Amino acid sequence: MTLHIDIHSHVIPPAMVEAIAADPEGFAARVEGGGDNRRMRHDQGYVYPLFAEFTDVKAKLAAMDRKGLDLSVVSPAPPMFYYWAEMDLAARAARLVNDGIADMVGQAPDRLRGMASVPLQYPELAMAELERVVATHGFKAVEIGTTIEGVQLADPRFRPFLRKARDLGVLVFIHPYYVGSKAGLENYYLTNLAGNPFDTTVSLANLIFSGALEELDGLKLLAAHGGGYLPYQIGRLVHGHKVRQEPRVNTTASPKDLMKQIYFDTIVFDPQALRHLIDVVGAPHVCLGTDAPFDMGDETPLESLDQVPGLTAQERAAITAGTAQALLGEPA
Repeated sequence: MTLHIDIHSHVIPPAMVEAIAADPEGFAARVEGGGDNRRMRHDQGYVYPLFAEFTDVKAKLAAMDRKGLDLSVVSPAPPMFYYWAEMDLAARAARLVNDGIADMVGQAPDRLRGMASVPLQYPELAMAELERVVATHGFKAVEIGTTIEGVQLADPRFRPFLRKARDLGVLVFIHPYYVGSKAGLENYYLTNLAGNPFDTTVSLANLIFSGALEELDGLKLLAAHGGGYLPYQIGRLVHGHKVRQEPRVNTTASPKDLMKQIYFDTIVFDPQALRHLIDVVGAPHVCLGTDAPFDMGDETPLESLDQVPGLTAQERAAITAGTAQALLGEPA
């Protein structure tokens, strides 16, 4: 029997919610309402319902059962990154999140796996926290932003952290995060609809052209939301690499070859787009994801796979379980 593993599922541990409620000014966020109407409001302007599935393991498991999922790798909701914070708060937030996720996993160890958060604006602190959660909680994955307060992940200052993750065998999941209004994206929720995929695309392009992916050969890197626009515009990067000097400053490797080092989730909401992703990078580089419990998540991930044209049993087995098992060291 093939397992169904969700590699992209979010939580906000109760301890973190309680800390924010107790010190809204310090955490630049506040919990509003009560019961089923609770919501989180961040000073940056981002507001979202505090669904029970964020904080309650039983609710997470019930949602997984409804979607036909056997195992979920739970990661912090991106507003919990706290990349803007000074060192003490950043360290405290990461520890609250990571210990809280470990506690949630401990309540359902046969159904949940943990993914850490780190204060990446302080790379040395981030490496120490990564080592701590690997040693203490057995985490095999870490979620980081596509940028760190506007600084690209490809910046040399983050290279030691990425090298540490590679050496520890930890999966690095890059995920865009809300950082306030952006020009041209003010209306229609475009900050998420168009901005998030764009941020991921730019982050991956910088990692490719900077030479970081070549230098970090062996790094297990997973990109959210199907990799943004990269798999669907990779030909443009390849062409630009051939005809322009700028993309060849740090690497002579083909962008398409380097892209094949990256892993991608299935959250693209279109069967033909998912078919294209699988054709370009191969099913062993694609993982099932839901982005639960956000409203931009896939509520029917298995049905989404059913709609992919020509999906073979071998491809489906890789996407639903095999790829994630290989990345996380889970038994097949």
